[in-house]
Amino acid sequence: MSMIKIEHLRKEYPNVTPLEDVSAEINKGDVISVIGPSGTGKSTLLRCLNLLEQPTSGTVTVDGEIITAPGCDISKVRQKMGMVFQSFNLFANLNIIDNVTAAPISLMKTPKEQAYKEGMELLRRVGLAEKAQSFPDELSGGQKQRVAIARAIAMKPEILLFDEPTSALDPTMVGEVLSVIRTLAKEGMTMMIVTHEMKFARDVSTRVFYMDEGGIYEEGTPEEIFDHPKRDRTRVFIKRLKQLVLEFSSPDADFVSFMSQIEEFGRRSLLSPKIIRNMQLCFEELVVQNILPTAGEECLPATVTAEYSETDGSTTMTINYGGKRFDPFTDGDELSVMMIKRLAENTAYRYDGRNTVTVRFV
Repeated sequence: MSMIKIEHLRKEYPNVTPLEDVSAEINKGDVISVIGPSGTGKSTLLRCLNLLEQPTSGTVTVDGEIITAPGCDISKVRQKMGMVFQSFNLFANLNIIDNVTAAPISLMKTPKEQAYKEGMELLRRVGLAEKAQSFPDELSGGQKQRVAIARAIAMKPEILLFDEPTSALDPTMVGEVLSVIRTLAKEGMTMMIVTHEMKFARDVSTRVFYMDEGGIYEEGTPEEIFDHPKRDRTRVFIKRLKQLVLEFSSPDADFVSFMSQIEEFGRRSLLSPKIIRNMQLCFEELVVQNILPTAGEECLPATVTAEYSETDGSTTMTINYGGKRFDPFTDGDELSVMMIKRLAENTAYRYDGRNTVTVRFV
């Protein structure tokens, strides 16, 4: 069952357009984590869903009602969508229980006694009942954020939006907030969470949106996004890859410069001298001694991509070239192949109209 439908959403500012064309559906019970580099429109998307930011164009439909249409009662719609901000936004002049009950009493006309009873139950759920009479400045950052979650739930929303709920917290306090969100997920609360906590996103989500290039660049299950990303930018972000891409379209390219660039890349990535040297030797044996002499100019243009993953510490070199099928590991110089096998942890070759050689280093 679709709760929120987003169609061709666009948001422009004078100097930047964070959202160019976003379309998606949020179904009842979904827990969607929104991840991606800074500045890719993650928070903007959340704020457009409840019109804290007015979209430039496109539509947002909530429970069948187009809330971006003129005349829509947005205050009524917002009651269906609780929002938890990274900066807590608690009322400093109210104690904790009053922070939780203020909106139900004033907006939903809930009787004070009932609001207080329900508010105390929510504070118990987030582990803060004993802080009911305290004021926000007496609480830690993690406690303030848990109060903010209780306050959002007090409005009995159908969906909760979280805008980087742990980004303003000390690392020691992150766990207590994520624990509350995990509990809500297990209870079936529909949620959309902008987060930079990758392990949390993997564990709690039913779907993941990776945002880049002005929209949802790739989406899928946590397993699809974190283990088998299909698109390059997703893979670079998830695996925290550092990359060096060398391109050449002539057999007379400056290969001495390429060797220097590989060395500089290795140093910047804090790779060991052994791995740096192994990468240089493999480059020389594969490209200079085998691929170019055998395949000739038909293999051009070609690219060599070196990657270092900060996530698992792996280092790989991928060589992509044109021409007819040529597997250097079976058809190349035997001595070169023996040397490469000693230098590499494993090697792979495939042909899909272009040749691709991958070498992974110890």
